[in-house]
Amino acid sequence: MANQSSSAEATKMWSGRFREPLNKDFEEWQRSFPFDWRLLPQELAASSAHARAIAAAGILSADELQTTLDGLIAVGLTAQADAAEFWSAHLAAITKIDDAKFGAALVALNPQAEDIHHFVELSLTRHIGPLALKLHTGRSRNEQIATDLRLYVRDSIDLALTNLAVWADALVTTAEAARDAIMPSYTHLQRAEPVLLAHWLLAYVEMVLRDCSRLADCRRRLNLCPLGSGAIAGATLALDRTIAARILRFDAPTANSMDATSDRDFAVEFAQAASTIGLHLSRFAEEITLHATAEFGFIDLPEAFSTGSSAMPQKKNPDFTELLRGKSGRLLGAATTLATIVKGLPLAYNKDMQESQEAVFEVAETLEGTLPLLAPFTQALRFRHDRMQQAAAIGYLNAMAGATYLTHRGIPFRTAHEIIGKAVRFGLETSRELNELTLEELQTLSPEFGPDFFDSITLRATLDCHDVIGGTATTRVHAALAEARTRIAALLDAIGDGNPDDPGAEEADAPR
Repeated sequence: MANQSSSAEATKMWSGRFREPLNKDFEEWQRSFPFDWRLLPQELAASSAHARAIAAAGILSADELQTTLDGLIAVGLTAQADAAEFWSAHLAAITKIDDAKFGAALVALNPQAEDIHHFVELSLTRHIGPLALKLHTGRSRNEQIATDLRLYVRDSIDLALTNLAVWADALVTTAEAARDAIMPSYTHLQRAEPVLLAHWLLAYVEMVLRDCSRLADCRRRLNLCPLGSGAIAGATLALDRTIAARILRFDAPTANSMDATSDRDFAVEFAQAASTIGLHLSRFAEEITLHATAEFGFIDLPEAFSTGSSAMPQKKNPDFTELLRGKSGRLLGAATTLATIVKGLPLAYNKDMQESQEAVFEVAETLEGTLPLLAPFTQALRFRHDRMQQAAAIGYLNAMAGATYLTHRGIPFRTAHEIIGKAVRFGLETSRELNELTLEELQTLSPEFGPDFFDSITLRATLDCHDVIGGTATTRVHAALAEARTRIAALLDAIGDGNPDDPGAEEADAPR
């Protein structure tokens, strides 16, 4: 008989066909367990759902099913306990096992585990014996990782949606507190027209709500269950695929086994949606950073989110917003990584796809670490309303309102634009604002100027002439604030409705 696989190789999920052991350096290099340990909750949930599906197909008896489900719960509990014991032995003063420490302990304690699927099988075997080997009946690691990643991305989206909604709420609260405070708006980073501070803040609310829409759209598309797809052609058992889909709160099983096992569109979409979030965070961060400089002087940075200089005692540095700009680079980079990995891969599963996992984890963990800080930071901002209003009141920011005044007098806008431009030039040459020019001087440019011109270019009138949907007129902004409240409340309701309690979830989910 041919040489048997070594005992170490025999613990692997694929060892039967092989005679020679793996090159040890290659074995360690190709392992995914050092990063896919993050999928333990999803792997246990998916395995519990699969156990119920194969029990319905007659592979497991009722007693075997219960033993398997109990064993999967025990795997999660034991992993947590082992990690705590590992770190207490290494760090006597440790009080909390965070995710990073949990993962490091799990990897250190299980050097034989090739990936998260292998780890669970080995651990389950220790708890319930040979019965554990039945669990892989009718499934492949190709469908397992496709399912685990969908569950992981779905969980990450739900968390991101909640955090974004909380930030949007904080932006609206801050806008409401600003009342009718005025600031200059900018185009080309040059002062353009006065706007309400609340209008500026609401611009970011719109970005956040679009971000939420993209994430929700991605979630709807990914919410199909690959379990039952097998390695490529579908399960070899007559499985009722709706059982696992229902337990895991998927909308339905996937429609094509080849696509299901090789699809990473959901990961690409998630990363791309997150990269757009990163762009918006970076824009917000850049404006806050600029507005907090002495040159602008519009914002007093909260000390709780700033640090000082080790050399210059007077400094208060905008560390939070600068790091926000930097984190956006991680999100953009991960999106590019995922697209590059998937590009050109033939159907169906290829080992290249293993490399996609770390990019997904990078996106999820960057969002998870960043988004919860935005609401408290926004609420801690202190705006210098007097400085902002002063900046909005000078520099001819009422020129557009002046041109509008002339159009109401029947002058074509292009002509009105030319007349006001000449008035601005005259003001610049005489060091005066438009409202400081005399009526007689203005009438040398056009006889249509009347005494009411000066009322039409006050700061408040300049604001309120933008009386259209989406404009910065005071009444429009007040209405927009109320509408934003309604939209955010609807978003929070939708988040809740999209994650109903499932009677089987407690059994399926891993305790962590």
